[in-house]
Amino acid sequence: MKAAIIGYGKMGREIERILAERGHQTALIIDLDNAHELDAEHLKGIDVAIEFTTPATAYANIRTCLECGVAVVSGTTGWTERLAELQELCRERGGALFYASNYCLGVNLLFRLNRQLAALVARVGGGYDVRIEEVHHTQKKDAPSGTAITLAEGIIENLPGKTGWVNFAPGIEHATNRVERSEETPADRIEIRSVREGMVPGIHTVTYESEDDTLELRHTIKNRRTLAQGAVVAAEFLCGKQGVYGMDDLLK
Repeated sequence: MKAAIIGYGKMGREIERILAERGHQTALIIDLDNAHELDAEHLKGIDVAIEFTTPATAYANIRTCLECGVAVVSGTTGWTERLAELQELCRERGGALFYASNYCLGVNLLFRLNRQLAALVARVGGGYDVRIEEVHHTQKKDAPSGTAITLAEGIIENLPGKTGWVNFAPGIEHATNRVERSEETPADRIEIRSVREGMVPGIHTVTYESEDDTLELRHTIKNRRTLAQGAVVAAEFLCGKQGVYGMDDLLK
């Protein structure tokens, strides 16, 4: 597989290492200093592009790949209000697009457990309210994380009474200081608390709390390697296909 890496930060470098380990060729690397080279000429012969950049650049990067007939795997978060446009473009062009807010296998298992738990809480009641907390390194540019938004959407789909989410970002406050729902959060919304500190790769916690007990789902990523490996596996899955895919398709 001949791959292009779009975004050559820490994730991009880890993806390059995983590609080499799995016997693939990194034929093109696009970063800030050569962004103008993301065009048909340089993408010629590329089987799949793996895109991890910024919310401001992801849409244009993915669109360029699709317009050039190159399959693309993207994990950039914070811009997905326009994802449907690119999915439609992909279908129109007969291209291939794989998007996930998180490529870690454990996180995607968490997504499934999260949906199931929300449905169970809806069934049994018990006076539970729910909130989400995500902790990431200080260099992460979007808040809340795409993973936290996906968790919130899974709850909203399965828990009557929750119609949306709101973000609460207390800055440098540590995650363990969070003990109760903020008074300003409406009852029909899920509060997502975003914390940025140190070099934390990612911690996501879904908390259900009643007057009598507390129930938590938590996932902690130890390093970026698990994310990079998931993205490369997604690229292997996408190579040679047409259509729009996500982690549920890969896990099947």
